Amino acid sequence: MTTDRVSKFIIFFFVLYVGLGLINFFSFEMNMEGVGERWIVYFGKGGFFGQLNPMTLIMSFAIMITLVLIARKIKFERIPGRVQGAVETFFDSFWQITEEVVPDPEYRKPTFVIAMSLFLYILVSNVLGGIPGISVTPLANGINVQLFTDVWYSPTSDLNVNLAYAIMVLIISHAFAIKSKGFVNWFKSFFEPNPIMFPMNIVSEIAKPISHSFRLFGNIMGGGMLVLILSSIVRYFVLPVFLWGIFGWFFGIIQAFVFSLLTIVYIGSML
Repeated sequence: MTTDRVSKFIIFFFVLYVGLGLINFFSFEMNMEGVGERWIVYFGKGGFFGQLNPMTLIMSFAIMITLVLIARKIKFERIPGRVQGAVETFFDSFWQITEEVVPDPEYRKPTFVIAMSLFLYILVSNVLGGIPGISVTPLANGINVQLFTDVWYSPTSDLNVNLAYAIMVLIISHAFAIKSKGFVNWFKSFFEPNPIMFPMNIVSEIAKPISHSFRLFGNIMGGGMLVLILSSIVRYFVLPVFLWGIFGWFFGIIQAFVFSLLTIVYIGSML
């Protein structure tokens, strides 16, 4: 994508953003009923494994399909333009971090691929939290669908998604460690630097996915709730546009970076 296309896209997006704001301001009323609740569908006998969030599945698959389609159309030039150069510089920085943090060269590329895959998914998911779209909230007699009174649903605002990825990173880090060190040396690492530290090391490993997932969930879910509440007070077009940009784009990009960086650190610390 050339610089001219990027400029046109930014202008188009800004005009669309303002247009949606005007439509919302004059046409839609915000309903705060059900805010903070999730649209959950129960099946079978219910319980922990008998429920799902349709919006999480719909938006997750939409993001993954979009990323695959974009990746298939991207063509890297031998002489990179500004956009390609910026992207390559960013990924090269992540690769340098991976080389410094992951001591075993055999696991640097897999770690980089995992971290970057998570980064792209989380980045798109978080950015959706800065774009006005369709919001779905549960009501006593069904569901409430609103247009442009809230942002698109972000899968990373669902703790289940973040926790699943954090647990996946934990499992991968230990799988790599067992393969790299051997089972005996991996098991011995839980008793280092002193056998008395075994309980603390176990607690530390359990805490990794909890902190890894809650950090992302708290920022995305909390930011979305804050902006939505302010939206009901001052209306969409006054303040929420700016706040959606801050929480969805600025903080969203930072949180995607932090989650991916911690992925590299957690895997590297076990090798």
